[in-house]
Amino acid sequence: MKKPMLWIGLAFVAALIAILYQSSTGLATNRVEICVSYQGRDACRIASAATKEEAQRTALSNACAQVASGMNDTLSCERNGPTKITWLAAN
Repeated sequence: MKKPMLWIGLAFVAALIAILYQSSTGLATNRVEICVSYQGRDACRIASAATKEEAQRTALSNACAQVASGMNDTLSCERNGPTKITWLAAN
């Protein structure tokens, strides 16, 4: 009697993992690498998102976080914009 419950539980966990994987990878159809240069420092970051704008904004924010210190520097870096944008194939 315990074996059927074990198999049902394993099937449920496998289905849940499959759903989570599909939902997390299916949305990120746009993938971009953004490079920035700020106060003599350079950084590049890759981001994926459902829209091109969101992917670009996320990659820019992540790259600026690497080269700027504090909120004012981060905002200034983001206003300067990227030095390089490379669109990548979605995984």
